[in-house]
Amino acid sequence: TAGDLAPGTLYLFGPGSNLGDMFSDLFGGSTTRRTTGPQPMRGSDVSAEVRLDFAEAVHGATLPLQQTGPATCATCHGSGAAPGSGVHTCPVCGGAGQVLRNQGGFATSEPCRECRGTGHVPDTACPECRGTGTTNQTRTITVRVPAGVRDGAKLRVPGKGAPGSLGGPPGDLYVTVRVNSHQLFGRNGDDLTLTVPISFTEATLGTSLRVPTLDGAVTLKVAAGTPSGRTLRVRGRGIATSKKTGDLLVTVEVAVPRKLTG
Repeated sequence: TAGDLAPGTLYLFGPGSNLGDMFSDLFGGSTTRRTTGPQPMRGSDVSAEVRLDFAEAVHGATLPLQQTGPATCATCHGSGAAPGSGVHTCPVCGGAGQVLRNQGGFATSEPCRECRGTGHVPDTACPECRGTGTTNQTRTITVRVPAGVRDGAKLRVPGKGAPGSLGGPPGDLYVTVRVNSHQLFGRNGDDLTLTVPISFTEATLGTSLRVPTLDGAVTLKVAAGTPSGRTLRVRGRGIATSKKTGDLLVTVEVAVPRKLTG
């Protein structure tokens, strides 16, 4: 009681503490102790990969993605119990869902193996999920790929990962984007690159070229005396993103004739 406390004295354990049990737990006398009740746990994140054509990556796309993974059992709705059957408190953890195990004087907390951290055990296990509350299911998820996405980019789809347990939120889905190469165009940041051959006469006297873009052809003027390897810029014909629109960079290559006429 308060009257039994002496001023200036440091009490490590309050009156009524069972020191024997505490020291027994610390030095191996007990292997399992019950902890607090089970807590909601967030589901794990899931990864997937999609492959796009070059034009789809430039303009953006909406893709259906089929994902196979754990989801809440439709038969028992996640309880793990067979229809018409109930659940009872786990006899190992006493409904806590977690147990403390002593190893060499150190206590570690881990999910109860008997109830898988739920704190309860089904009277009769669900025949569909065998008492786990989850089954592997195939579902279709709509993934919106923004315009201008680059090869190797990762997109986060919130809430489309594995389901949580004990009412916890689901994890997220992370989609890695792979972009196929284009037969004509390359990419440098937000700019498109293109190589166009011209004749020796066109390079010497100058000419006008019709060059392709992803949205139709445009006319490009080549000045007289243009050397091979010069890059000409067509503004606003590159890749449009939420921040800016790139350009089309056209590199001309002079085809040198093997034989000259008189």
